[in-house]
Amino acid sequence: MAEMGKGVTAGKIASNMQKKLTRAQEKVLQKLGKADETKDEQFEQCVQNFNKQLTEGSKLQKDLRTYLASVKAMHEASKKLTECLQEVYEPEWPGRDDTNKIAENNDLLWVDFHQKLVDQALLTMDTYLGQFPDIKSRIAKRGRKLVDYDSARHHFESLQTAKKKDETKIAKPVSLLEKAAPQWCQGKLQAHLVAQTNLLRNQAEEELVKAQKVFEEMNLDLQEELPSLWNSRVGFYVNTFQSIAGLEENFHKEMSKLNQNLNDVLMNLDKQYSSNAFPIKAQPRKKTKLFSKLRKKMSSDSAPAKANKSPSPPPDGTPITSPEIKTVNHELEPSSLETPGAGIPKSPSQPAETAPASAEPAGNEAPPASAEASGTEAAAGAEAPKPETDSGSAPSSLPAVVVETFPANVNGTEEGSAPSERADMPPGFLFKVQAMHDYVATDSDELPLKAGDVVLVIPFDNPDEQDEGWLMGVKEADWLQHKELDQSRGVFPENFTERVQ
Repeated sequence: MAEMGKGVTAGKIASNMQKKLTRAQEKVLQKLGKADETKDEQFEQCVQNFNKQLTEGSKLQKDLRTYLASVKAMHEASKKLTECLQEVYEPEWPGRDDTNKIAENNDLLWVDFHQKLVDQALLTMDTYLGQFPDIKSRIAKRGRKLVDYDSARHHFESLQTAKKKDETKIAKPVSLLEKAAPQWCQGKLQAHLVAQTNLLRNQAEEELVKAQKVFEEMNLDLQEELPSLWNSRVGFYVNTFQSIAGLEENFHKEMSKLNQNLNDVLMNLDKQYSSNAFPIKAQPRKKTKLFSKLRKKMSSDSAPAKANKSPSPPPDGTPITSPEIKTVNHELEPSSLETPGAGIPKSPSQPAETAPASAEPAGNEAPPASAEASGTEAAAGAEAPKPETDSGSAPSSLPAVVVETFPANVNGTEEGSAPSERADMPPGFLFKVQAMHDYVATDSDELPLKAGDVVLVIPFDNPDEQDEGWLMGVKEADWLQHKELDQSRGVFPENFTERVQ
């Protein structure tokens, strides 16, 4: 028959098709359970390890290529950054030649690092994975040869079991020929049938031996090669990651030297141009002069209150003595300031509706000045019961009124009690900060700072008045010296300070 292609003949094509049909038929019979399948559990375990090793190696190769792409991208970014430095570095500045040399060495270092990674890691990885396709194809071929071996084995076994049936089939025609054929022809026919059966059996046996030999040769080679390949993965992983780690270590050492040289150049430039250092600026304020407005409002509101709070002098001209009063955040209630005599009963028969501190026996028409004085003394904590002015107007059985004073609380600390760790701090003290830079106040409500000043931070009276990045506080030295909060506090930028407590 004529050739149909390069080295491909119709007979070869037919033979391949016959093999495929035979294998397909054998697989179907094995899946249906009508034919047994030769299995090797040890080899199957080796195949599973091979597939796992191939998957891990392929993933490592992909991640390594991604890493190299990242190194390349980092190289480009570093190169652009150094080019930008060269552009902004003016020719008259000292160290320009050094910066150019550093930029050149930086670029060469990145190129060398990338090339060594390719040579010592990526190419080694490609060589390691290059052996897997051949072994994978051999494993697949071994599977096909196993099917051919099973098919040949089953065919030979079927001929062996059908030997008796074939002899019966041969004997029946002989009995018929004995009636129709002459005597001399019967022996030749029987011999021909026996020879044909033996020929088929011998061909099946030869095919079985041939298929078994091919299969066992491939199976033996793979059983020796697959475990060796599986064990080699440890050494490969160690060498690969050791190479990467060593290259990174050397790269970062050299890069740190270049960065140190660049830092020295820039420090020299900074020393020569220290007067033109970049100033630290505070964040812009949206709500300016709030503190000065608050002071004006407080002074205007406190004027009439102070007038009402001033007690009238005693009739005998003796000075008024009162316990020490600290300037704290608490004051008398506005109602008691405006109408101090409203809570004082005019006669003992009138029920007291206010606190005991504001009740005091008096005549039917007590002088307003004395009532105001008694209200003020009660608020200050003095215990001074007023003698009876009119013994006839009040029954003698009326008990004396005892004025009780309650200690004022300032930020959870009672006045007059034992001093705590924050007794010397201003009301609402939050924490301490220390000025890291000088700050010149640009508004009347701002607090000027010098580097090293310690500031006691306090809250804003109205949180809505606080700008982002600004704090309210008073210098510790001013507070310890004057104990005056309204005239000493002010706002200051937070980024000029550092918290110390």
